[in-house]
Amino acid sequence: MVLNMGLEEDNKKIEESMRATARKLLEDKEVDAVIGYAEGTLPMSSTPMVITRGEDVEKLVWNNYCYINLATYLVPRIAQLVDPEKGELKVGIVSKGCVGRALIHLSVEGQINLDNIKIIGIPCNGIFNRRRIEREIGEKEILEVSTSGNDIIVKGRDFEEKFPFDEYMLSLCKQCKVKSPPNVNDACIGECQDVESVSDDFSDLAEFEAMSADEKWNHITDLLEQCTKCHACREACPMCYCNLCFVDQNKPIWFGKTTDLSDIIVFHLIRSIHLVGRCVACGACTSVCPMGIDLNLLTRKIERIAKDRFNFTSGLSSKILPPMMDFELEDEQEFMLEED
Repeated sequence: MVLNMGLEEDNKKIEESMRATARKLLEDKEVDAVIGYAEGTLPMSSTPMVITRGEDVEKLVWNNYCYINLATYLVPRIAQLVDPEKGELKVGIVSKGCVGRALIHLSVEGQINLDNIKIIGIPCNGIFNRRRIEREIGEKEILEVSTSGNDIIVKGRDFEEKFPFDEYMLSLCKQCKVKSPPNVNDACIGECQDVESVSDDFSDLAEFEAMSADEKWNHITDLLEQCTKCHACREACPMCYCNLCFVDQNKPIWFGKTTDLSDIIVFHLIRSIHLVGRCVACGACTSVCPMGIDLNLLTRKIERIAKDRFNFTSGLSSKILPPMMDFELEDEQEFMLEED
């Protein structure tokens, strides 16, 4: 599907194709339920929805505020997706590229079975950085949001402002090379992408990587000092599925549970380490942060580490184990020192 007619027309085409695929899956009994996006209750928001009837597909929407990674709702399974008699249901799930990558990676980690899932592929045209807009609008209440060409129009009682979408798109979306779900195991239908590897120059990290160690530390400190440690980033992340998170453990206690800056920084750094070779660059963590903290810097840096060290990009193959689940004798071990 070629998308270049402006946001409104592009979104309409994506939405029509998505609904048609979902309707066919439900009517042909290929799936018991479909997970997708519905209109949010507030401007610049969307909400997840589970439908089980073909006539309900009209409730599914696609717009540039569908920032939630729907793979989150498969691990652990929500109640609507389990039948007392049939057990786990077959599920269709609306998937942009990063959602498809998350599903594939979760299958590699043994969390889901792709045989029970139909990936309804759509060609994502980018997600709007709503937190950035909210910061720039300030305390004024946003009442209405619309699109015109490639601009986002934001309105309130006494104001109307226009934001170019290309400029106010999530930074991860600007760098994304996998707009549609990878076509793996014939699980993807609709708009799918054949991709074995991703070439990325990580140019968006150039400014940060040019800093000295002290400058990097100060930059990260400034970035995280507004964090309230609400854990919204963790809850939105499809890879944060542990039954007991290290944050909540009390035997042993890994770090303090206060909102002191030191504890905040340790939380984000440990979480980042847990995502090495696993992050699928969906940006959900940044989109849900109530303080508007751009966590993409941390996730992109760990994505680069996995690519540089192991030539690995998460969510492209259901057969290749991620680096933290596998090893080769040729792996670099420069952190180990040999005595003379």
